[in-house]
Amino acid sequence: MTSAATRRRVGHAAATVLFLAVFTHALPAAAQELVREPAYRAFPLIGSRLAVWAVAQLHLNFAAFILGVPVFAVIIEIIGWWTGDPKYDWLSHEFVKLVFAAFSTTALLGALLLFLFVGFYPRFWAFMTNIFVTTYWIYALLFFAETFSVYLWYYGWNWLSGPRKWLHVSLGVVSNLFGIAILFIANSWLTFMMSPTGITESGALKGSVWGAIHNATWMPINVHRLIANLVFGGTIAGAYAAFRFLNAETDDERARYDWMGYIANFVALSAFIVLPFAGYWLGREIYAFNQTMGITMMGGFMSWLWIIQAILIGVLFFGNNYYLWLGMERIPGSERYRKYIPYMLSILALGFMVWATPHSLIVTLQEARAMGGTHHPLLGVFGVMSAKNTAVNLMILTTFLSYVLYRRANKLSIRSWVLTGMAVQWAAFVVAAAIVVFYGVYGYFVESIVRIGFSVYQVGAVLGAIVLVMTIDVPMFRGARSTGPIRWGQIPPRSQYVLILLAVTFTWLMGLMGFARSGIRQYWHVYGVMRDTSVDAVTPALGYASNMITLVTIVFFAFVMFIFWLGGLSERGEAGAHAPVVAPTGAGSRAPRR
Repeated sequence: MTSAATRRRVGHAAATVLFLAVFTHALPAAAQELVREPAYRAFPLIGSRLAVWAVAQLHLNFAAFILGVPVFAVIIEIIGWWTGDPKYDWLSHEFVKLVFAAFSTTALLGALLLFLFVGFYPRFWAFMTNIFVTTYWIYALLFFAETFSVYLWYYGWNWLSGPRKWLHVSLGVVSNLFGIAILFIANSWLTFMMSPTGITESGALKGSVWGAIHNATWMPINVHRLIANLVFGGTIAGAYAAFRFLNAETDDERARYDWMGYIANFVALSAFIVLPFAGYWLGREIYAFNQTMGITMMGGFMSWLWIIQAILIGVLFFGNNYYLWLGMERIPGSERYRKYIPYMLSILALGFMVWATPHSLIVTLQEARAMGGTHHPLLGVFGVMSAKNTAVNLMILTTFLSYVLYRRANKLSIRSWVLTGMAVQWAAFVVAAAIVVFYGVYGYFVESIVRIGFSVYQVGAVLGAIVLVMTIDVPMFRGARSTGPIRWGQIPPRSQYVLILLAVTFTWLMGLMGFARSGIRQYWHVYGVMRDTSVDAVTPALGYASNMITLVTIVFFAFVMFIFWLGGLSERGEAGAHAPVVAPTGAGSRAPRR
């Protein structure tokens, strides 16, 4: 009995000692587990990926707003300073006013995005911080510098006028340089995720951070997004002008905001014409860095995304041309050019149909058998890049022609060489179109690597024609006789809805292209280096992505409309709030006052 009790006590003691030994040994491990940073955390209800996506896209939209609108404004101010025309100075001041509310919103969304990354993607954020921590400080300092310089630019408008205007213009240029530098730094982070360089096989930084910044897609993205932000700034400015036009109560107001919308659309259109060329460069660099990524982008599961892109680009082309054609109705003497509109419309329509034709069709088995494959025997030839490059270059030429006809609609050249000049201009259009068509057809008979190079010749021909035509047009119509003043404000209200449509369409397009750029990484945070192992590590379907982009666009424009309303609210109740009618209003209206 005693022996059994002793054995039981010894057994209990041994078990206790063993438990204490195991517990004390496991305690540090448990404590370490508690403090160990998890790779991911789940955002309530909607998930981490959706939360980051929505906030990031909203932040990027507002960041494009506070970069694109000031760039647009400083260009307008320089024009006013150069020409001495006060209406441009007023216009520039009007747009800078819109930036302040957007600055605050951008900063708040940026802080929220940072919290989401740190809180819900801590391991990814730690990886990026180990490489780019130096750029974080530079980014913050540049943001402070841009904010202070923009405030000084705006509030010093009257103080730095007259002989000191050059100093004010310089301040606007410097503030925009700060903004562009911020854009370039942020682009280095996202392009590193696409085309990482400057790191070891383990993911550690190799040498200086410059090796990671200067990756394969960094400079193409810089150029592409800078041009896109200028287009975006112009379309937002045009939408603001349309908003004020539709709410105008006097003819002078309508005239002023009609002119404002035209200038905004002109800047956006000028940048939009060259934007596809920057896109070609970016696509080429993606292919050069990793052909698999390029094939995923253009020929993989994202191939139908480009059909949606084609429709949106078609809306932008049609919208810009339609706005110019409507504008010609308020220009005396434009009747002689309106006969060309049906032909230009036909080219745009045909180009759009080619641009929107898919290479591979989603068909049933019976339909595929009837066609002899997934490629339509006739329409399939229009689904490749040779046809699409040809179509979009012809559409660009046509849009440029619309602008040229609009520009000279109420002018009659007095130059003795006008017939020769016009003949050279028409020849430039014909030669450029012939080169575009030739290389588009020839592209079907060469290898893909050669075909890609043909786009350079097509782009060169179009840009060369644009430069040559404008080089002749400017001196040819300098001092020209006028057939009558432009009747600003006498334009159908539907033209203003076109300006709003252009802003919404381009914003939606920016979201779509952001999804494409991010989606081609698929299940990689940093392509080929850091894999996404979260539950959200899947590229969403195109329909889901489209719904998400639409929701973000609606929220963004709700904020933008509030900013527009604030812009008009600040003028109410002020004496002479509508006094700076600086746009020409045509016959029968009062002259603008400042």
